[in-house]
Amino acid sequence: MNVLLIGSGGREHALAWKLAQSKKLKKLYIAPGNPGTAQHGTNVDIGVNDIDGLVKFAKEKDVSLAVVGPEDPLAAGAVDAFEASGIKAFGPCKGAAQLEADKAFAKEIMHSNSIPTAESRTFDNFEDAKVYIASRDEAIVVKASGLAKGKGVYVCDDPADGIVIAEKIMVDKIFGEAGDVVVVEDKLLGQEASILAFVDGRSIYVMESSQDHKAIGEGDTGLNTGGMGAYSPAPIVTEAVMDQVVKEILVPTVDGMNRNGTPYKGILYAGIMITQGGPRTLEFNVRFGDPETQPILMRLKSDLLEVMLSVCDGRLDEMSMEWDSRPAVCVVMSSGGYPGDYEKGKVISGLEEAGKLEDVVVFHAGTAEKDGDIVTSGGRVLGVTAVGETIAAAKKKAYEAVDKISFDGAYCRRDIADKAIK
Repeated sequence: MNVLLIGSGGREHALAWKLAQSKKLKKLYIAPGNPGTAQHGTNVDIGVNDIDGLVKFAKEKDVSLAVVGPEDPLAAGAVDAFEASGIKAFGPCKGAAQLEADKAFAKEIMHSNSIPTAESRTFDNFEDAKVYIASRDEAIVVKASGLAKGKGVYVCDDPADGIVIAEKIMVDKIFGEAGDVVVVEDKLLGQEASILAFVDGRSIYVMESSQDHKAIGEGDTGLNTGGMGAYSPAPIVTEAVMDQVVKEILVPTVDGMNRNGTPYKGILYAGIMITQGGPRTLEFNVRFGDPETQPILMRLKSDLLEVMLSVCDGRLDEMSMEWDSRPAVCVVMSSGGYPGDYEKGKVISGLEEAGKLEDVVVFHAGTAEKDGDIVTSGGRVLGVTAVGETIAAAKKKAYEAVDKISFDGAYCRRDIADKAIK
């Protein structure tokens, strides 16, 4: 069958790499893709938010399945548009995608279904938010309610800083309309983990656990990013913790979404904090995480296309998945200055040498091709991912590959997976 994959980041390169391994696949198109996805299919110059253009192309190329990677087209109703045209689409419908696109909506779903999460208040007026934050005497988290590319969350150990952040979001509009509403919640203490599951509206299949590294600096310091690296599995997610996540978070969420009239299909990603009182929900994402997808898919032995089709057809309960028992580690190489301002167009060298290492895949994220060279075109440039017998071995191999790659201003954290090793 012909498949259209929508997106251009590291997640989409990982998805293209895995989908290309399916015996069911005839032709893979990626819109718009990147130089990495071009290794596994045909890149198509259509933007992720050009939903009409994507549907038209899918019809012309006899596409049987559309896989929507990023959150923006999901929130804009891409899945609804494909399905209305008679094309199967992997991902949640527009109504269900609110779980990520609208943090206030997600909080309401959590509260109304007794899903463990931090206490919170929602505001659409800065003055009201200011008064509430000024009344707090403990650490808070301020979140833009809309989509902010993973950068709309601020942890404020001093609540006074929260007032400044809320003003930037709501008054200065640093995230545009995404900051019209803010959620202010208590800061949770513990270790974060990412739990991704396939959901077909009724059945849930939980993938192997992972842990992301959001902060730009080592030791989880500095500004939040889209993610500077990840590893799978996360030892902190014990069998008991996973059972709690499934029973207290995933199942009530899927049930709650059905009762809400927004049944959920696709990937349900729960960002959790493992506190002394058990797992608590930080947020939901409605798609594969980036960079968590890279180490998770490196460990998936089963046919991803088969699994996606089972989700679309409502027969996920018939599926069983096989996983590589070996851990995987992904290290993100970013442009100097990210997540702030950074320059593009820096020539990348060493990709071929790094890719030749055993059990290593270099996933492209923010790259482009120019005059025969691969150059930087985004903040997060590459996701260098390796599998090893232990997490320490996978980390060593990933950094061995990182050290073969260079571009002007290249930066990476050197402590990815250290929490798991310790």
